[in-house]
Amino acid sequence: MGAIAGAIGGFLYWKLIGCSSGTCMITSSPRNSTLYFAVMGAILFGMFKKEKQRAE
Repeated sequence: MGAIAGAIGGFLYWKLIGCSSGTCMITSSPRNSTLYFAVMGAILFGMFKKEKQRAE
């Protein structure tokens, strides 16, 4: 779920803000921006995942 949200956010960031000079590593390409933000979204959402307690 976090990867999907991040990918959408990354694409929108590239589309709306982007990199005007074209020399930015991440935001100069829609592919790079989408992949980077998808990974960041997955990591961020994964931090808040609750672990199930085992009944012992």
